[in-house]
Parts: sequence; C-alpha cells; structure tokens
Amino acid sequence: MKSPMTTLCYIERNDSYLMMHRIKKKHDVNAGKWIGVGGHFETGESPEECLLREVKEETGLTLLSWRFRGIVTFSQEGFGTEYMCLYTADEFEGKFHDCEEGIMEWVPKSHLMELNLWEGDKIFLKLLKDEEPFFSLKLSYKEDKLVEVSLNGKELKKN
Repeated sequence: MKSPMTTLCYIERNDSYLMMHRIKKKHDVNAGKWIGVGGHFETGESPEECLLREVKEETGLTLLSWRFRGIVTFSQEGFGTEYMCLYTADEFEGKFHDCEEGIMEWVPKSHLMELNLWEGDKIFLKLLKDEEPFFSLKLSYKEDKLVEVSLNGKELKKN
C-alpha cells in the first residue's frame, strides 16, 4: 500500500520550472496533466529524504538547495486523502535523464497557466509565485472537479 504522504517539487532555472507531462504511466490519476517532480514516501523516510530520492529517480538531478513551501491536503472521491509536502528548488547538479512517468520540459513560469494543470495546482502555483509564507492548502475533488478549497484553515470555495 502506498503512503498517503508525498512530495512535489518545482525545480527552477532561468525563470522556468521543470514540469512533467504525465503521458507514459498506465492507470495514472494525473494522466495528461502537467505537474512538478515527486512521489510517495517510502517507509521511514523524512520529507527531505523523499524529495531528494524522487527528484534523483525521476530526473537524474541531485538537489543542492530547496525550500519547504507548504503542505497540501488532497482528497478525491475514490482515491482517498494525500498529504503533499510542497517544495521549490533552485540549485542542482548531475546529468539529466528521461523519466518513465512522463516527458520533462522547462516551462517559463509565465506560461504555466496555459498547461493542462489540476485546478488546485493553479492555486498553489500562484501562492508560490506570490512568495506566500509557509501555507496549508486543502483541495477536495469530486472526479476531476475542484469542489472545496481552504487556505490556512479558512474556506475559500465550496460547491
């Protein structure tokens, strides 16, 4: 059984984020979407250990500098609840390699909202852009539709 704890990282370079277009993995809840780099915790891992391992596995890169930006609670009918530790990183080394889950591409931050993103991802990407201090964001989905949003315990949207 997969851990309900995950990490997600937006690696920055030249005012762009490294984004993964999820088009390779079978039975993928993120199929067709663009997301950052990350994945599920393994037993005994800290958030930072998971972050570093997932980035290395998916990109070949070793992060040298990163910031823990917030925690995002996702709930989706039929998929349960996931708690995601959200990071940005701005220094890395290593040789980049292809990922078996999707195609990686550097996307200018100014073009992010043109991508096929989850509606809730647009919210936390804006929080990152606005340099929001550490935040807690709750996103509830019914199928692919965002039906509830709370930021730092305050409800912003409910359908």
